[in-house]
Order: sequence, then C-alpha cells, then structure tokens
Amino acid sequence: MLTYATIGTSWITKAYIDGAALAGGWTHKAIYSRTQASGEAFAAQTGCHTVYTDLAELAKSEVDAVYIGSPNMLHYAHSKQMLLAGKHVICEKPITVTPGEYAELSALAKQKKLIYCEAIMMMHNPARHILADAIQKIGTIRSVRFDFSQYSSKAYALRKGELPNIFNPAMATGCLMDLGIYCVYPALYFWGKPKKVTAVATLLENGIDTGGGAFFDYGDKLLNLTYSKLGQDRLGSQIFGYDGTITIGSLSQLTDMKLYDMQGSATLLQGETSRTQLMANEAKGFYDFITAPEKHTEYYRQCDTLALAASELMQEMRTQAGIRFSIGG
Repeated sequence: MLTYATIGTSWITKAYIDGAALAGGWTHKAIYSRTQASGEAFAAQTGCHTVYTDLAELAKSEVDAVYIGSPNMLHYAHSKQMLLAGKHVICEKPITVTPGEYAELSALAKQKKLIYCEAIMMMHNPARHILADAIQKIGTIRSVRFDFSQYSSKAYALRKGELPNIFNPAMATGCLMDLGIYCVYPALYFWGKPKKVTAVATLLENGIDTGGGAFFDYGDKLLNLTYSKLGQDRLGSQIFGYDGTITIGSLSQLTDMKLYDMQGSATLLQGETSRTQLMANEAKGFYDFITAPEKHTEYYRQCDTLALAASELMQEMRTQAGIRFSIGG
C-alpha cells in the first residue's frame, strides 16, 4: 500500500479521496488545511484524522505521495515543496499557471526520480481509447466542435457584485483555466498542436474571463472550441467525419458518447460513469506510474508532454484574449 496526503479541503479533494479508496492500493494518511478548524471538519468527512496546518511539517512526514487540490495560484509552490521533500505529486488541473513553471517542476521530478502528473480526467480515462477507435471509423474529419459550458454555482454571487475565487485574477482562475482546458486536452491528444490559434474571451473588468472560444486551425481541419461559466450547454460536442458523426455528452468525462452513421443510426460508445470511478481512474494511473514505471513509461511520457503542451497553448490563448492574472500569469 502507498500512503498519501491531501492538500485542500474542497469537494474535488473529497472526490479524489473517494476515488482512491475505490481504486485500491492507497491509504489516506494526512490532511493539510490552512486552519485546524477546517482541517478537522474535513477529517470528519473523510475518516482521516491527522491534520497539518504547516506545509513544512507535512513535507517532513512519511507519506509517499501528495494530492494537491489547492487554488491554482498555489499549485506551483505546493508541488515544488512536496517534490523537494521527496514526495510523488498529482496536482489538480491546471497543474501550473505557466508552462515555465511546469517545465521546471517536471525537470525537478525527473531529477529526483519522482512522479509528477496532472489530475485531468481524460488522460486517465479508458474511454479515451474508445473515442480514438471511433474517430478512425468516421472517415476524413474536416470539422470539430468542442464545448464545455457549465453555469457556475458562483455566478449568482458574481451577479450580486461579489468576487468569488473562480473569477478572481489573484487566484489565476477564470473559464479557460477551469473549463476550457477540457476542450484543449482532447484537441492536443487526438490531433496535436494546431498550426494556428485564434482565441477570444468575454472579460470582466478585472481581466478574468467568464467564457470564451478559439479556432484551432490544423490546415486540413478546423476545431471550434467554446466554453462558458455563465451558460449551460445542452448539446455537447461533435466530431464530423465524411462517414459519420461522433457526439460527446460530457467532454470532461467522455460519457454519453455515440457514433452516428450517415443514415442517422446511433451506436452507444460510452454511457454514464460515476465521478468516483473517474477519480479512481486518476488514482490508479498515479499508482501505476509509481509502482510499475517500466510498464507505463510511454503513457507517463505522453501525460508529461501533453501537460506542457496544454499549458503553452492556454498561455497563448490567454494572451490573445487579453485575460489577465494579478500574479503575473
């Protein structure tokens, strides 16, 4: 069994803990929170009662690995501290704010023979292979539409004049970093880097995007990416081929996927998958990287390459769209 600690006490951290329990091979040994009270409240939810409020003390603990679910602006600092302490790290998306930060920490992990990877559902989801096979069946692809629009639970606070963290430039957040990344990853995974990128966004006065879009021009095909935190998608995403169309209900989870032939008959490729199972896939991938690196060298290299490529691409998209972070991202 490998032991791990968690940094962060939000719902996503709890979801990862549940997933790791389902995946097996992991023992949750410690929680980090900024305050003892919030740490103990989270401990009551998880059954893990070792709470740290000092990251240096957590770094000195005996855990093998750390899951990082802190705010985006802290991903780099928290990951670096844990890697320097000899811990394997899986960090929530986006793994770092800038590609330079990622390149530095990736090199550090390699130097210390540690695993450092992004907790992005698609890269640890077996359904990506189902989608890859389906793409081969629909013939020449000229057009793709990827969308992730989900009305934010914080939108009502924003509309009342408040500033939730997800729309705060000091937190390095916004729609592209939170939702748009789920459009960027499959584009890179299936077709690589585009030849040309054109990105736009709807911005608040503080420079944070509430939604946006991009065209990825591959020369032989055009990908249209849209994403919003102030609107709710009801149609999903589509990949258009000469011999068929693939529809994807949830791009982040790769669920509700169907292949339509040219007569309109549909074949279900992938139905619904529980969030716990999706997080279990991440925990299993992380476990495999650590315990059987020789079997997963190419897979780990692919994750590493795509994490850097996604960070580079999103930085270019932020620059084009005028998205501003107050931390220099």
